[in-house]
Amino acid sequence: MTPDETSASASLEPADSAPAPPGAIVPPEIAAEAKRLRDWLNYHSHRYYVLDAPEVSDAEWDRRFRELSDLEAEYPDAITPDSPTQRIGAAPADFLPAYSHRQPMLSLGNAFNAGELVAFDGRVKRVLGLDGDATVEYVTELKMDGLAVSLTYEEGRFTLGATRGNGSTGEEVTNNLKTIRSLPLILRPEGPPQPSRMEVRGEVYMTRGEFARLNAERETEGLPLFANPRNAAAGGLRQLDPKLTARRRLDLVCYEIGYHEGPLVETQREVLDALAAWGFRVNPHARLCPSIAEVVAFVEEWETRRETLEYETDGVVVKVNSLALRSELGQVSRSPRWAIAFKYQPPRAVTRVEEIAVQVGRTGALTPVAVMEPVALGGVMVRRATLHNEDEIRRLDVRVGDTVQIQRAGEVIPEVLEVLTTLRPDGAVPFVMPTECPVCGGDVERPDGEVVTRCINVACPAQRRERIRHFASRGAMDIEGMGPALIAQLVDTGLVKDPSDLFTLTADHLIPLERMAEKSVENALSSIEAAKDRLVERLLFGLSIRHVGENVARLLTARYPSLQELAQAPEDTIAAVPGVGPVIAASVHAFFREPHNLRMLDALAAAGVRVRSEAETVLVTEGGAIAGKSFVFTGTLSTMTRLEAERFVIARGGRATSSVSKATDYLVAGEKAGSKRAKAEQLGALILTEAEFRALAGLDASGVGPPESAALLQIPLPVAASEESAS
Repeated sequence: MTPDETSASASLEPADSAPAPPGAIVPPEIAAEAKRLRDWLNYHSHRYYVLDAPEVSDAEWDRRFRELSDLEAEYPDAITPDSPTQRIGAAPADFLPAYSHRQPMLSLGNAFNAGELVAFDGRVKRVLGLDGDATVEYVTELKMDGLAVSLTYEEGRFTLGATRGNGSTGEEVTNNLKTIRSLPLILRPEGPPQPSRMEVRGEVYMTRGEFARLNAERETEGLPLFANPRNAAAGGLRQLDPKLTARRRLDLVCYEIGYHEGPLVETQREVLDALAAWGFRVNPHARLCPSIAEVVAFVEEWETRRETLEYETDGVVVKVNSLALRSELGQVSRSPRWAIAFKYQPPRAVTRVEEIAVQVGRTGALTPVAVMEPVALGGVMVRRATLHNEDEIRRLDVRVGDTVQIQRAGEVIPEVLEVLTTLRPDGAVPFVMPTECPVCGGDVERPDGEVVTRCINVACPAQRRERIRHFASRGAMDIEGMGPALIAQLVDTGLVKDPSDLFTLTADHLIPLERMAEKSVENALSSIEAAKDRLVERLLFGLSIRHVGENVARLLTARYPSLQELAQAPEDTIAAVPGVGPVIAASVHAFFREPHNLRMLDALAAAGVRVRSEAETVLVTEGGAIAGKSFVFTGTLSTMTRLEAERFVIARGGRATSSVSKATDYLVAGEKAGSKRAKAEQLGALILTEAEFRALAGLDASGVGPPESAALLQIPLPVAASEESAS
């Protein structure tokens, strides 16, 4: 610290007086001191979190941080969006708003061996019209195992962040991303010229050390452990409360620039160098390779070396270096022609089978599971591995006491690859599938032509628990915090018998349950409320209809945008949907003819669950007043709730966020609007009354909420089905 810094710091004493009123002019010397402290803290945060090269002690950093906090407490109008104090200062969100990426975040094709990399190189040269013996320059980057995000910067300031989602539309998680210390809130004025507006692409991840720390804490608290760092990072980033995200201690590495306004460099290597100069963390192991031979050498080098890293990586991303050549190559479907992901084989380990247990799934399927001596595999301790079904057990001839080789399929689900029969102990006997359900004792059957044995008792507690768990899972209704332990309690106590019962839960129901503190109850109820607004395909997937996975649900809802249409569709027309077929069609058709299922759908609708089609998340009318605009609602609205208003905006192609930024187009101020109004005025956002918002949106001013034609679709049922369930 320089003498000038010392004297300036010492001259500013914490104030004993009351804070200045909102809107008060900040004295120039106070504004200058706040800027000096912000710049100092941001500089040293970059040294510590990005460069891993700190220049000051933690105590010194903390002292300056307290000085800035005290100053901002006395002069709230001195707070700026890039202040280090604002990283976890946001209030919990009601839900995560949708965000449409200005440039799609494409998925990559995969290569699994050197030959496929060479074939990729050949395709690149053919499209570019190059001779077979020509060389193309590539950049190789380690493929981080985390959650892809897009970061919007305007005039060098971080204004918005979103998850990748489906590549076109993600979830806005700006305040959660601010908790990541390696994310720069304001870019450094170094390196090449910065685009005036750009979407920086990166990966949010969790280190192995943080993953171990987090799971140790959860084990102490009796909570379910996370399967891998990727799941822990993804769940942490998608919390409604930024303070919960901050506890995960996530990190960020950036690797690409998507949409941009203004100049950009000419190569991927220069992109990485520019990102580093501007203050982003980039992977230091990226390499410029003058030919595909060097790419193959890089991939082989890192196959074993990757295990020494502090984070998990499952492959290498290979990109054409020249941005001009990338434009010429273009893309196929949703994958670029100029990049490919090399995927390493899943890690393997050897252990011993202690027991073969049988689990009962949501559709009654009995799945044998090998319970093994714990073994480290891909950075996590593995104790259980699936044996799939009776035929697979017979093929492998797995027995209790056997030594087996296992791997993590997709680096997530452990499975048994082979039995080392030479190590089999004497007396090991073949495994036989049970003749009755191991949970309820009911009858089981294995239909002709199927490999799965099923419990046929639909009231089986295990099936009920698994159906609820699946309904609440991330790919379905995405109810955060609804883990196996909580669901087991809800089912065992009779509070939840089918998915619709989740939406009737109250704090009085949850507080008496084990490990449900007040904050846990609040988070669970908040997540349940947010789940009332989901895409119809996610609800369809969550209903546990046999043979209907995520992909089939998307195929069906693309043809039948509402459940009403699907419920009324003849079986043969459902079967005619490409990718569906007669088996799936029969299962879907039967589901909507079962009175219990129809009563459940009635109950979901009565509880306020609404679903919308994918089409409703895009612009409703080209050039509409709401489409493409960003809204923030504050204060109390009289004709609708804030959540209803936000959902309406999203359904009309706009964005609804919880905090005011330079990207905010409109602030809608209800009664008792707080500090957001002053911030909106400062940043130049248009401020609307509730009546002005309704006029802009085309709502009837005398109405009580969004008109039905523009509202999110409520779960519709065929008339006959409703009558049947009512009887």
